[in-house]
Amino acid sequence: MQQIRVFDGVTLGNDLPFVLQSGPCQIESREHAMMLAGEVSAICSDLGIPYVFKASFDKANRSSLSGRRGVGLEQGLAVLAEVRETVGCPVLTDVHTEAQCRPVAEVVDMLQIPAFLCRQTDFVLAVGEAAAEYGRTVNVKKGQFLAPWDMANVVSKIESTGCKRMALVERGATFGYGNLVVDPRSLYEMAKTGYPVIMDATHAVQMPGALGNASGGKREYVPVIASAAIGVGVGGLFMEVHEDPDNAASDGPNSVRLDALRGLLKALRALDRTRKAQDPMT
Repeated sequence: MQQIRVFDGVTLGNDLPFVLQSGPCQIESREHAMMLAGEVSAICSDLGIPYVFKASFDKANRSSLSGRRGVGLEQGLAVLAEVRETVGCPVLTDVHTEAQCRPVAEVVDMLQIPAFLCRQTDFVLAVGEAAAEYGRTVNVKKGQFLAPWDMANVVSKIESTGCKRMALVERGATFGYGNLVVDPRSLYEMAKTGYPVIMDATHAVQMPGALGNASGGKREYVPVIASAAIGVGVGGLFMEVHEDPDNAASDGPNSVRLDALRGLLKALRALDRTRKAQDPMT
């Protein structure tokens, strides 16, 4: 079972204390990103939870043309670099095109392959090559349309580039229209690859396109999904957080409220310690 060092004090492994990947869905402004990174980092530091700041400079997959997309590559990377240097935590962001991979890999610690792009071979190879060149880690989300065992093929593509630093992210499977369902067996199946598994507990409760021109969600189910994943035994949790999710630029309905984060993490930490005192997931 692999353990992937992401940053000083942050190592991913299914048998290690869980790592939190968290932040706003998209970078709304420099000030907002710095505020949330600082707040979440402080909470995690108090609780002894390794932390990776996550935010996207561009949200290319929008429900409608009017959907807010973010601050763009140049400004976004400047913000992520400042978070990394000032807050002192590793940073994670999405890439959407082959041309973005190397510029992003120069700055961030983890490059994320969005779920809808996990089977785009040329793109996946470009991400792996950039990650291998710069010594970065790939966070690859399982597509809502894939079975968990299909991720072995995605892993093989990334490994073919020389990149052996990756984590596999579960975010639910399409269940009819505008709904997702999480099968906890997928966490166990993806762990068979030998790589750390992450549960995306906020996108898993998203309701794609449910608001007509935007996605909806049920944030009250985030603790349910997160607790179930911790009970299985995972390397990390991905949770979007916002101080005012009802007015967030994107994914507000499924984002955790900042003022609820500490209590949720404290409960999850206790469960994680109990679970990993037993035999780790294999």
